[in-house]
Order: sequence, then structure tokens, then C-alpha cells
Amino acid sequence: MTHPYFAKAQHPRVLAHRGLISAAGEDSGIWENSAGAFAAAHAAGAEFIETDCQVTADGDVVLFHDPTLKRLANDPRLVREVRTRELRSLFADHGGLLTVSEALASFPGIRFNIDVKTDAAVDPLGPILADHTHRVLVTSFSDDSRRATLSSVLRAGASIRPATSGGSRSIAALRALSALRLSPARLLRDIDALQIPERYGALKVLTPSLLRAAHRRGVEVHIWTVNDADDMRRLVALGVDGIVSDRADLALKTVSSH
Repeated sequence: MTHPYFAKAQHPRVLAHRGLISAAGEDSGIWENSAGAFAAAHAAGAEFIETDCQVTADGDVVLFHDPTLKRLANDPRLVREVRTRELRSLFADHGGLLTVSEALASFPGIRFNIDVKTDAAVDPLGPILADHTHRVLVTSFSDDSRRATLSSVLRAGASIRPATSGGSRSIAALRALSALRLSPARLLRDIDALQIPERYGALKVLTPSLLRAAHRRGVEVHIWTVNDADDMRRLVALGVDGIVSDRADLALKTVSSH
């Protein structure tokens, strides 16, 4: 059965990668995963936003990709060492910091794809997501973290689990099984989507056999991170179900006209 996360949404899906930073946003210094970037994605018509979470020194689950502040703020400290108040101050001129709770409340019509970047987020995410599982997909490169987060949400009283995408081990195993034409049924039993790059170095991750195996089990395949319109059209023609893009505005126009 299709998870409510995907119900009544445009197909192929367009997932705004960490929101959308337009030319105007770049000029004004808007950061990824900020309220400003999410507002721009929403204004462009995005139904899905892909984002990431870390945990601050205060235990708040905030939307932030990297473990440190180095890339965005030229600050080597770990996010977990920084108080939420200080992080808000750093984001103040760059679109505004969001906690997961704030994002869910501020953008009630958006479906969030949340990548759990730290085990410290597992327990606090349970009660935060419990009332929003119809519009949340939980993922992580770590299958253990992903499964632990799903369990945390259910323990917090959610009526259904969030949608979920397989982690690195699951994807590698599925790629091997599909190449050998072996059944992936067990691996795909509790997975709603495979979110993968088309290639990983020299390895071709997206293959016709993997796509067929996923679709036979009702599992969607989303490709990241795709910013070229020709690539978007080619991937949609191959039958993928979703495009994760920094250019959600371009992707929305491209897939709707396909």
C-alpha cells in the first residue's frame, strides 16, 4: 500500500534539496536549510523538501547538514557544541534557523524528507514527528539510525510510521541482488523509496534491473542531486519517480512539461 506521504502529490516527485536558493537568495546570503530557502521552495510550488538534522548543545533538533559550522560560517566548531541561541544568531542574516518542530509548524502543506545525520536526534525526533507521519519521510545513510528513528516515532504514539528510504547498506545489497536477478523482497519489505545517486564514482547505481525490482514491490526511486534539465528529462524517461534538486524551480517546470 502506498504511504500517505506520496498520496495526491505530483508524479514524478520534485524534492527541493535543502530548500531553494534563487539568484536573489544568493545575492542576499540565504543559506541552505533555512526558513528563507524553504519559503522560496514553497513559493516555487515544491510539495517536497529534502532536509537534514543535527542536534545543538541544548538538545534541539535543528535543520543543518554538516556536523560543523565550517562550510557555512567558517567556524570549525561542531553543531553539537553550539547553543541554539547562538546558532539562531548566526542564521539571522541568512534566512533564519529552523528546528524540525518549527519547520513542520511553519510549512504545514509541505512534505518533509528528513535525513537523520546524528544518533543524538533519534530519541527527540520521536515526539516531534509523531503527529506528522503522513507527511514525513525519514532517511539516513545509516540503516541503524533510520530504523531507530522509526521506532522512536512509533513509541511516541504515532498511528503509522513515517515513510522511509533505505540507507547505504540496503541500497548496496539491493544493487547486488538486482544484478544477480535475485528477489529483493525481504530488503524492500519496510522501505517506501530508494533515494540514490545515478552513479557513485565509476559504479552505476541506477540500473534498469534495480528500477524494475523496486517498482515490482511498489517502492519509488528518487535520484539525487540533479540540476541539469536534460538529465532530469532523461531520468524521468527512464521511469524514475523523483528528482532531488538544488533547482526545484527548474525541476518543477521540466517534469511538468515532460
